Amino acid sequence: MAQIIDGKAISAQIKEELKDRVSQMKAEGREVTLAVIQVGSDPASTVYVGNKKKACGYVGIRSLSYELPEETTEEKLLGLIEELNGRTDVNGILVQLPLPKHISEDKVIGAICPEKDVDGFHPQSVGKLCIGQPGFVSCTPAGIIQLLKRSGIEIAGKECVVVGRSNIVGKPMALLLLRENGTVTVAHSKTEDLKSICRRADILVAAVGRPKMITREYVKEGAAVIDVGIHRMENNKLCGDVDYEDVAPVCSAITPVPGGVGPMTIAMLMNNCVESVELQAK
Repeated sequence: MAQIIDGKAISAQIKEELKDRVSQMKAEGREVTLAVIQVGSDPASTVYVGNKKKACGYVGIRSLSYELPEETTEEKLLGLIEELNGRTDVNGILVQLPLPKHISEDKVIGAICPEKDVDGFHPQSVGKLCIGQPGFVSCTPAGIIQLLKRSGIEIAGKECVVVGRSNIVGKPMALLLLRENGTVTVAHSKTEDLKSICRRADILVAAVGRPKMITREYVKEGAAVIDVGIHRMENNKLCGDVDYEDVAPVCSAITPVPGGVGPMTIAMLMNNCVESVELQAK
């Protein structure tokens, strides 16, 4: 039977470690502060922002909340980011995506000071990841690396296939697996014979955005399967990009949805906030 990779338990472990670090920092007179900006009242975004604030409270990170109306202009948002960039008491800045259509996400991401880019989306953060320099890494891929390492799954020398090439998951995921000495293939919607490529993988990361697309026909016997997708089905149940019931009997390890990758994203955001203090001190 496949090992179930418990993202809830591993994220709780990381948050406990961070809680100790934050407590130590406070004893040294250093505070960790995250500024969270939300534009509009998208229900999913409101839930995510609430979860991030809750995690901050648990770990001991001070959070500043900026809830702006839907009609906020791009200029006003950029002005707020500029103000937060200049504040020495703010270590991390997070702008919840997606933004309303009249605001350029690229412009907003690019406006955040790279030393405060705890989401790891800034072009400079991505560039540093590309050339192996220290910097912030996108939280979901960073969380997946922790899931694998803390579950005793060897990455070095293994055949890794990432299905999906988004800037937030697919591309940084491939770079991180490379950094861990994996042999990496990035597959996507235009890949020919996707099934046979996926079947080569010792570690298969599904970030394709289609519910239950990855069935056992895509999976090599004994592979570790990481499911990044999350979708709400008609029966109101959640599922991932992987058909869990179909795949679990043939793989060696698998992440469930929910309770797999999701909790790790917030844990790694907290980690980036704590790291930001060290980065800014340098």
